[in-house]
Amino acid sequence: MRQTSFLLYVLIGLLATKPVTGFTQNKKLVGTIKGQVVDGETQLPLLGANVVLVGAGLGDATDEAGRFEVQNVAVGSYSLQFGHIAYELWVIPDVVVRSKRTSFVTAELKMSSVEMEQVVVSTGYFRDVDDQPTSLTNFSSEEIRRAPGSAGDVSRILMSLPSVAKVNDQNNGLIVRGGSPVENAFVIDNIEVPNINHFPTQGASGGPIGMVNVDFIRDVDFFTAGFPVAFGDRLSSVMNISFREGNRDEFDGQLDLNFAGFGGVAEGPLAGVDGSWLVSLRRSYLDLLVDAIDVGTTVAPRFGDLQWKLVYDRNPRHKITTIGLWGEDRNANDREVAIENDMLVFGDQDISERTTGVNWRALWGGNGYSKTSVSLTATKFDEDLFETGSADLLVRNRSDERSWKLRNVNHFRLSDSYSIDFGFEAKRLRVDYDNFYADYTDALGGSVDALALNANISASQLGGFAGATFEPSSRLTTTLGLRADYASLTKNVVVSPRLSFSYKLGELTAITGSVGLFHQNLPLLLMAQNDAHRNLAQPSSRHFVLGLNRFLTENTKLTLEVYHKSYDHFPIDPQQPGLFVLDELFYRYGFFFNHAELLANGKASSRGIELTVQKKLAESIYGLASGSWFRSRYKGGDGIWRNRVFDNRFAVSLEGGWRPNSKWEFSLRWILAGGAPFTPFDQCASTALNRAVLDETRINDSRQPAYHSLNLRFDRRFHYSGSNLVFYLSVWNAYNRENVAGVFWNQHENRPDVIRQWTLLPIFGLEFEF
Repeated sequence: MRQTSFLLYVLIGLLATKPVTGFTQNKKLVGTIKGQVVDGETQLPLLGANVVLVGAGLGDATDEAGRFEVQNVAVGSYSLQFGHIAYELWVIPDVVVRSKRTSFVTAELKMSSVEMEQVVVSTGYFRDVDDQPTSLTNFSSEEIRRAPGSAGDVSRILMSLPSVAKVNDQNNGLIVRGGSPVENAFVIDNIEVPNINHFPTQGASGGPIGMVNVDFIRDVDFFTAGFPVAFGDRLSSVMNISFREGNRDEFDGQLDLNFAGFGGVAEGPLAGVDGSWLVSLRRSYLDLLVDAIDVGTTVAPRFGDLQWKLVYDRNPRHKITTIGLWGEDRNANDREVAIENDMLVFGDQDISERTTGVNWRALWGGNGYSKTSVSLTATKFDEDLFETGSADLLVRNRSDERSWKLRNVNHFRLSDSYSIDFGFEAKRLRVDYDNFYADYTDALGGSVDALALNANISASQLGGFAGATFEPSSRLTTTLGLRADYASLTKNVVVSPRLSFSYKLGELTAITGSVGLFHQNLPLLLMAQNDAHRNLAQPSSRHFVLGLNRFLTENTKLTLEVYHKSYDHFPIDPQQPGLFVLDELFYRYGFFFNHAELLANGKASSRGIELTVQKKLAESIYGLASGSWFRSRYKGGDGIWRNRVFDNRFAVSLEGGWRPNSKWEFSLRWILAGGAPFTPFDQCASTALNRAVLDETRINDSRQPAYHSLNLRFDRRFHYSGSNLVFYLSVWNAYNRENVAGVFWNQHENRPDVIRQWTLLPIFGLEFEF
């Protein structure tokens, strides 16, 4: 409560602050919208496309470079409508115009099919992707920025989707349709990034807070099943992020203060060439507050990040971009701090993660393009972690993981009804482990010997893919793809066929479906523990999805999907045959333990039904409502099917907002989900050892109380002559629901105890643009 009171005190002070002398809001304030319109398949610029600001009476037509400019636009939020002969109408909402600033928009238009019938309702607010008709959701940068309960974390906005399980507010690991956080991939501008979070979970994709600055994001495509063959080595989902370009005309700056920390963004044109630069630098501040005043907690992690994007147009057909995503994380807690904050482990953590890459986009003729990227990811873990109850060392982690990657993607339109995609990926991995895992009592009370892991691993991974999209009629679109992958460490060669289709029952309704096979390598940290682990078969999953899309209005879409996923070849520890190794991150301390032996005889299954209604911001109201029922289970080495640890069974989410004018915006998100499964303690064994020992006869057969939480937010924009200020206040868990994050054995009192998720928490943010 002391932390909450302190934050409220700060917020009252901010709200009471008057505008700086010399600024004015009395004169008419205007900005500019610039952008480019291109063919979505060939990426070629479109001449003569009409650009209209809906309801504003303003617009422009594109030139030979596909560029347009609309000047003297009053500050506010607009929808941009793009039209061109032989192309489908496309509307981009949420284009925010700020005083004396330029907003940049890129529109990719899709060639229209033969007209089926005369209709009244347009569907231009939602983008269709021919090779991904199912299980795809797109978010714009503004939808991500303003989402209540996200705090600018791109992963947290996805928590409102029916495909994502609700387990713990304190971690943003995505649990997609029954899959663990190990099974997700992130791609930024054609460059793979293994983890986009501060304090990343080694071997998985989650963390407590996101590292990507949302001010860099143009939009996000989130694939929850049946993703195209261009993406491999993952079983559940792909988040494909597109960064925006910097201002090519003039310098712009922004200063930020928010939940993640303080920092700034700067952008401008490259001197002497056609291009731009965009850079961001941020640092957390909680450690500074803890040192200065009492904020109600003694946990003070320190983290910061540097991000950039440089764009150089060598000529209209060849564009070179470079991006960087660098993060530094530091946390040092003693046992007293851990006890005070109900932490299961304590110690020192120093983590650095750096991804740097270059992407070359080339337009070939008038029918296609290619994207070729090279990148390096380097991640270092320097950790000494101790068990809070006993103060015993658990793990000393000295990991240095590097991967060099080459990725090529090509798309060509051979005719109005036939296009192909093909490409390849190559990775070179270099991993150095100098780790020590102390002997410990496992989750079922068994003794596990200590392990000194000293390994230097070099390995290669190669992949190739090809796909073809057919449109034999204006109603039917079909995509058939094939992917093959080879891993030198395991000598495994796997083939992954995939098929998807969309059939239009009318202009507003379509039936969609996809089926495919997916493979993924085990985390290197597990394979390095025993040479025999390299002989294990790769985990695989089969996706089956059937869906129905219906446009209720031009800006409102209903989606219904039924899915089934079956998994094979998951690793199982024969000493703990009833537990699921890849879910181990959720059992106790949040990292993988040492396993002397693993067998690839585990299976899993997930099935469910999801309903989503999404309304884009056309005038003043937007929202997303969803509901899902699902079942996620696994079969261990003992042949028994059990619930996985994130099997909520059902989830309901309501998210939406109201923007009455250009100054104010109000939004909320409410989520209800079934309680997550957990395993009760063996009371006698746990009491005798004074540590957690799970009841092997009741693995995951109990459930936590149902989860529900309400997040509220309001935004206030101040438009000045020459600058802009955005202030927002968000209240997480507004009615202070005591949701349970997990159970643990309290070794100080020798009894079971619970860890609570976040209680009522006010979050504020300031963005000053100049």
